[in-house]
Amino acid sequence: MNAKIILPALLLLAFTLNGKAQKYAGGDLSQLPIYEAAGSVYVDADGNTISDFIPFCADNGWNTIRLRLFVNPDNYTQSDKDANACQDLEMIKALGKRVKDAGMTFLLDFHYSDTWADPAKQWTPKDWESLSDDDLCTQIYDYTKDALEQLVKAGAAPDIIQTGNEISYGMLWGAYGKTTYKIYPSTASSDAAKWERFANLLKNAGKACREVLPEAKIVIHTERVAQPDVANTFYSLMDSYGIDYDIIGLSYYSYYHGSFDNLTATLDKLKTFNKEIMIVEAGYPLYWGMDDTTYDYTATYPYSDAGQKNFTSDLITLLNGYEQVTGFFWWLPEYNPYVSNLQGWYNAPLIDPYTGKPTSAFYVIKDFLTDTDTGISLPTANTSAPKAYYNLAGQHLSSPAKTGITISNGKKMITK
Repeated sequence: MNAKIILPALLLLAFTLNGKAQKYAGGDLSQLPIYEAAGSVYVDADGNTISDFIPFCADNGWNTIRLRLFVNPDNYTQSDKDANACQDLEMIKALGKRVKDAGMTFLLDFHYSDTWADPAKQWTPKDWESLSDDDLCTQIYDYTKDALEQLVKAGAAPDIIQTGNEISYGMLWGAYGKTTYKIYPSTASSDAAKWERFANLLKNAGKACREVLPEAKIVIHTERVAQPDVANTFYSLMDSYGIDYDIIGLSYYSYYHGSFDNLTATLDKLKTFNKEIMIVEAGYPLYWGMDDTTYDYTATYPYSDAGQKNFTSDLITLLNGYEQVTGFFWWLPEYNPYVSNLQGWYNAPLIDPYTGKPTSAFYVIKDFLTDTDTGISLPTANTSAPKAYYNLAGQHLSSPAKTGITISNGKKMITK
């Protein structure tokens, strides 16, 4: 057998022996099909055209891709629709299969909206606006279950699932532009009915995840790194309401959330929870800053290729100092107007817009996977976690192989 094929499985076994949790590193490539269709050209460091950017990421040490999913982005007219918020189920089934075919872990991000869901907007999908709270709980369960079942059937079963995107202030607030059900951690006692509604929505979404993909991990995602006490209160409330989840997911953009000191303070508080922690969104500008930047880190990390690389390396070093932190993902690394008509939109990609080549930071994402004790930098098997299955190529499987050898938590399973 080719040594290149068996090496990932052997390293997986080596990782099991040191007993550390599996780690995940990569980026959110939700926009990739749009850029491919627009004619964006991706090239390697030597200028050779990359035929498929997803396997290229895998070849350079990334082991996970995150993809977002909107309920029905076509519900908005062209005048109020963001063309970048276009990821419907059909698109994600196809893109997710590409991720799984590349042997990578798939992190699915449910937005539970027809458009962007974040701290400033968590609008109920248009088709759900008239539902009562009880019916909405049923709807989120039915929708989540159906979407996951379709993904499984398409060969794109997610391994990690976010039930909501940046839900620090709740979710499904009401019709477009409304904030009827917006909540705050500090008002949990005075807004008890709204918090109970929020908790019931999360419980029903999580129930669907457990039923369809019981081995998948569930993420509850917030972005309060700039307010460590608020983040701590939020996840304490998740516990008090009995929310079933596995991973605390955080966004960290220094230009919004401040210096590494803020991130450290937040991680120090959240590491006391019995959960994994992942930075599910991160980024740093390449050549110029964001229009709405609220914190300037350029004295330490200039907006340049070297500055972006140094920021990323130092951030990874910080994260690797926490045993609880098991995931690190760059947001929109694939933005690439090179040889296309794409207009400027995002200033923190991992592709140089002038050359189509990966930036230096692209190549250090894999360093998050490095085990400082062994130097090995491939995924680990966590013996205390639900069973995970891999083939001898190190590719994740949703269930044991029908025939042949399957690796599960460091042990070989032979199916004849």
